[in-house]
Amino acid sequence: MQIIFLGTSCAIPTKERNHTSIALRYHNEIILFDCGEGTQRQLQIAKLKPTKINKIFVSHWHGDHVIGLLGLVQTLAMSEYNKTLHIFGPKGTKKYLNNLLHSCVMDISDLKIECYEVTKGRVVETELYYVETLPLEHLCPTNAYAFVEKPRRKIKVDVVKKLGIPEGPLLGKLQMGKSIKWKGKRVTPKETTFLTKGRKIAYVADTSPCKNALVIAKNADVLICDSTYSSDMKEKAIEYKHMTSTDAAQLAAKANVKQLLLTHFSTRYKDVSALEEEASRIFPNTKAAKDFMKITL
Repeated sequence: MQIIFLGTSCAIPTKERNHTSIALRYHNEIILFDCGEGTQRQLQIAKLKPTKINKIFVSHWHGDHVIGLLGLVQTLAMSEYNKTLHIFGPKGTKKYLNNLLHSCVMDISDLKIECYEVTKGRVVETELYYVETLPLEHLCPTNAYAFVEKPRRKIKVDVVKKLGIPEGPLLGKLQMGKSIKWKGKRVTPKETTFLTKGRKIAYVADTSPCKNALVIAKNADVLICDSTYSSDMKEKAIEYKHMTSTDAAQLAAKANVKQLLLTHFSTRYKDVSALEEEASRIFPNTKAAKDFMKITL
């Protein structure tokens, strides 16, 4: 599992920071959280194949979070994309997406797109993970998301060595919770594997501090959080319904997360180290994200 920041700026991009987008690479899948202007170029620079994307979770429909959808969809349509692209977002997503995709001349008739308006609860569930959402408090309908990996089976190395089971498909079946036959005997997952807690990544986009941000972030391994302003800009943060770096750190501490990653920085900050330092006083395991930063879990 790997998090790749494709854009970490606020409403206006800079030479160093693109508009907001975060890629989550999990097994053979790439999941996007937001898709700001220039995201498809950032994907190319990060050496991520757009055709591996099949889910995009939109936090809200302010332009800096969604304008890149138009170019990305056109690229997929021209790339023999044979999956269904699933796009999730808050109330209004179907209307805004339809408007965006019909704002210029392009042929996407062969591209399969399914659009969902979601408000709360689990919105995706697979054998390996689920994604849940809750509404935030911003200037327009906005969602927070949490990617939650289901408990994973790990091999009891000493047991399988003793049994002499080699690496390969047999161990894979045991990790999937299936029994196998080995040397004429039935070997069960119960005797050869154990369950470990899955990992959780929470994404709290543009918002004022609120209860749902705390709920979605609870016990996350990684919290990716809006940190538009420093604490001395608290009045502006309240006016535009954003969080300061101090707000983000307080949220991380209350939610008992393991790591805090700050993002969505105002362009007034050429150097965001002060915001990182400010948050670190409250929550030490804090990093200010930068474009193309990778976090492997």
